[in-house]
Amino acid sequence: MKELEYPFDPQYILSKKKKIKRMLLEGSGRLKGQNGSLTDKRIAILGGSTTSDIRLVMELFLLNYGIRPFFYESEYNQWYQDAMFDNPELAEFKPDIIYIHTTNRNITAYPQMADSAEDVDRLLAGETEKFRGVWEHLAQTYHCPIIQDNFEMPFYRLLGNKDASDIHGKVNFLTRLNLRFYEYAQAHENFYICDINYISADYGLKEWSDPFYYHMYKYALNVNAIPYLTFNVANIIKSLFGKNRKGFVLDLDNTLWGGVVGDDGVDNLVLGPEESEGQVYSEFQRYLKEHKQLGVILNVDSKNDYENAISGLNHPDSELVPDDFIVIKANWEPKDRNFAEIASELNLLPESLVFVDDNPAERHIVESQLPGVCAPEIGSVHQYIQTIDRSGFFEVTTLSKDDMKRNEMYRENAERAQLQASFSDYGEYLKSLGMKAVIRAFEPIYMARIAQLTNKSNQFNLTTRRYTQAKIEAAAADGNYITLYGKLEDRFGDNGVVSVVIGHVVGDVCHIDLWIMSCRVLKRDMEFAMMDVLVKKCRERGVKELRGYYYPTAKNGMVKGFYSLQGFEKIREDDGGNTEWRFVIPDTYEDKTDMITVEY
Repeated sequence: MKELEYPFDPQYILSKKKKIKRMLLEGSGRLKGQNGSLTDKRIAILGGSTTSDIRLVMELFLLNYGIRPFFYESEYNQWYQDAMFDNPELAEFKPDIIYIHTTNRNITAYPQMADSAEDVDRLLAGETEKFRGVWEHLAQTYHCPIIQDNFEMPFYRLLGNKDASDIHGKVNFLTRLNLRFYEYAQAHENFYICDINYISADYGLKEWSDPFYYHMYKYALNVNAIPYLTFNVANIIKSLFGKNRKGFVLDLDNTLWGGVVGDDGVDNLVLGPEESEGQVYSEFQRYLKEHKQLGVILNVDSKNDYENAISGLNHPDSELVPDDFIVIKANWEPKDRNFAEIASELNLLPESLVFVDDNPAERHIVESQLPGVCAPEIGSVHQYIQTIDRSGFFEVTTLSKDDMKRNEMYRENAERAQLQASFSDYGEYLKSLGMKAVIRAFEPIYMARIAQLTNKSNQFNLTTRRYTQAKIEAAAADGNYITLYGKLEDRFGDNGVVSVVIGHVVGDVCHIDLWIMSCRVLKRDMEFAMMDVLVKKCRERGVKELRGYYYPTAKNGMVKGFYSLQGFEKIREDDGGNTEWRFVIPDTYEDKTDMITVEY
């Protein structure tokens, strides 16, 4: 929904909360196309100030991301008591996420001018330990991710500029306390910082901290700033549950450079250090290129002759070169058609990609023809970076080695596609890849990647269940579960962890709760290799039968007949298309693939 995309109108969101929620739940806007179905999540808000509007507005942003939240909300300023003492209501709620909304209003003791350095250190240690105790108790009790606000700067400085450097200053104290929070986040998984220090500065600290709202309504921030806060929290949550975008599709003329390369010629493009506007385009290109470090993939969709597009990217001052892109579509076809083809070649859904184009007409066409695709209103070139950056498309909560290698992996896939085109026999093509798989029970080193994959996979996902890392670790430690991850490599490179199976054993039957696979390795026989190892593991456990389940969504139709291909018998189907399948493990089982050498 456009009204919930950055840059948004906070007053409109606050005044039209009920209308926007109704529209979202009715499937208006892009919600249906973007998400297919809503993912239910339970979110506990433990607040150090009033949080009612924070809850209501956060719900809107989460619904727009395809997450239907159910909330537990602490009473006013009961965050510490709810966290640290027996709380049957919160225990029964069983949160999937806990968000602790505290601010500098919740600091119990600040340094006084008469305090020694040792006194200040004791105060700092006391505040740190209070919060650390809360985090560790919540983690041990609820085993779910925790989002914690850091601290915004104070709305006055008793010492003026010296408040930042003197140990007695509130600015100095809050800065040191924030650093303690960051150190904890670096050392603990499933703990995330909502950076209200940055958000408040970006909004304008004077307005953010207007005391009127605290003393009148007990809100620790300007009510009009609530959409900016909740948008950032929602971005963390959607990232945790695998709803980040995966790449850009970029226009060229007047987007990556000033001018039209076909009309103006390469030499006359506005790009580089010679003039101020050219410097802005160069900075934007550098910003885009930095995203490759996160595994964000870059692609081109431009109305241009291909040769002109390449010559523009080879401009001597261009920060981006042709090799930075996975797919380059430069032709005179409609951009929505090119966009769809780019997604198809990458084995991604179109809504996984962000369309960046200076032309509002082209943005409208792409968004209207490809539901779920986001084409932000980027404004003038001086605004491109700020608009895209604050939109939170690629919010980082975890960054695995596989993420950082994603560009390399997609480029290797393009090379595989070229090789496939040279074979007339698909089986011979698969053999030529020299594929090797490692398929094992879940191991600590891969827990974060496994959890990430369970939340990102939409197309090859039979039950669409989502798991936090804590739940993945619990399944791995539970003797009633069979867990498998699969890595695949071939002559072109290592695809990393690409498949996950989770089954729980009841008697001599294994019920398959989750079976997912990355679309990067579709049609490579990896699903058959996973089946072969699953059967072996079941035999070792004395399991005689497998039960598989398929729950249809708008995105996973490709695996509707998956269990049939694996040799399962369908034993039940309801009116919604949900099916149950049975596979009786034979005394003699023949592996389903010999295309992959498997280590298990």
